[in-house]
Amino acid sequence: MSEKETKVTKQETLAALRNPGELYVIMSAATKMPFVKCDEETFDDEIFLYYQMEDAKDKARKLLDEKYVSAVAKLAKEQLLPFFTSLYIMGVNALAVNSGTDMEITVQLSDLVTRNIPKELPEGKQIVENPALHLTAAYFMQELRKQEQPQMTEELKELQEELLAHYGKGTFLIPVEENGQIPILKQKDGSLYQPVFTDVLEFQKFTKGRPVRSAVVPGEKIAELLMEDVKGVVLNPLGVNVQLQVARRKRE
Repeated sequence: MSEKETKVTKQETLAALRNPGELYVIMSAATKMPFVKCDEETFDDEIFLYYQMEDAKDKARKLLDEKYVSAVAKLAKEQLLPFFTSLYIMGVNALAVNSGTDMEITVQLSDLVTRNIPKELPEGKQIVENPALHLTAAYFMQELRKQEQPQMTEELKELQEELLAHYGKGTFLIPVEENGQIPILKQKDGSLYQPVFTDVLEFQKFTKGRPVRSAVVPGEKIAELLMEDVKGVVLNPLGVNVQLQVARRKRE
């Protein structure tokens, strides 16, 4: 629904989002992130926000009818700015507000909040973010988890190819323990994967204040850091949790 067809204006919506009173977001059970949707007309990558709990629950029920398991989360006032800013890191560019109601409208994230990224960083410092990869991983897991018995459909194969392409071009954060060891995560089937992170927010979810330092590693070099018996890497294990099989390679 365009701005002209809705009962609210863009300016009213932006003002309400900055001081909403109550605001609810649809969260994906598959990714532990806001549920993302690509608009079929504008191709915006958007999330769903609601002012009323019941409207949000109704959206979650409709998504369940489409086999997407989701939940409704309330955003506290002090969470708003960090939340909206984090959407940039996820690759989201639009906010679908009150979708499915007579007050629905979509606004651009950049009209609500802007990011101040320093043009120059101190020597040795680097901003690590992979929004295109993060977004593709979210779409991939949402589609994969909606199946009762996951199998690689043509859509999933295309998303996987896109995901791997982004991975190969990306730069990631690798956790390193105090003893110099890289953590290894054991999956339910017994296979071993090393965690890698798209950004500092995902890294901090994993470390939770523990004395773990981060190493910045290009995707093409990660294979050289894999331990024996490790099948590959797990991307953002407390988020999208995507397992990528990567063959171990000796350092050149």
